[in-house]
Amino acid sequence: MQRLITDFDGPIMDVSNRYYRVYQFCLEEMRHPQQSVRFLSKEEFWQLKRARVPQSEIGILSGLDTDQAKEFAHLRRCTVHALPYLIHDQIQPDAIEALEGVQQCGIDLAVMTMRRLQELEFALNRHDIERFFPPERCYALGNTYVKTGDVQDKTLLMERALAELPPACEVWMVGDTEADLIAAKTHNVKAIGLLGGIRDREHLQRYEPEFIVNNLAEAVDLVTAAIPVHPSSTIHPSSTN
Repeated sequence: MQRLITDFDGPIMDVSNRYYRVYQFCLEEMRHPQQSVRFLSKEEFWQLKRARVPQSEIGILSGLDTDQAKEFAHLRRCTVHALPYLIHDQIQPDAIEALEGVQQCGIDLAVMTMRRLQELEFALNRHDIERFFPPERCYALGNTYVKTGDVQDKTLLMERALAELPPACEVWMVGDTEADLIAAKTHNVKAIGLLGGIRDREHLQRYEPEFIVNNLAEAVDLVTAAIPVHPSSTIHPSSTN
């Protein structure tokens, strides 16, 4: 049996609208009444975010001073995963078809996310995708879990998943952050970096995934060997990029 473990935000959910709205809210909250600031366009903001430019620096680029930028970054951390903003997430255009393809091929499917369980359940229900991820295939942070850091927390989730899930002859992890790739490699799981999320190609390459793809559909094609992988393909081994 093959298994595909996928991150949620990035491969399945497009979070760019949520992140941008939180950026707008935090900048408006931090500015002084008569202070002139520059609201970055969504494209400008998302490019900076994907390149992992620190939040405080994004605040400074938007016209805040150093002290304001620190408060801006703190407010952003406290706000970005708040339930009222989760309504702005959208399903990636290819995600439903890709998930259906996994099921049709008989590949075992699980989701692993840095969302808290209530946040994951909210999204699964809101977008009517619970059918892909029954409770025993959902790995998320507990609602009262004290976070230590994405890399450490996701690595622990991977350890738990591999201990609890039925044995598989081959396991793949697809994700859009360093936490996904490190968690996979720590436990000898094949890693696929995804460009449709919150990190750019340059950043993903540092963690040496087996492949880097554009979206979940391409990752599924890789796992199912439904398409050939060769130099002219849109899917490239990460070492060649």
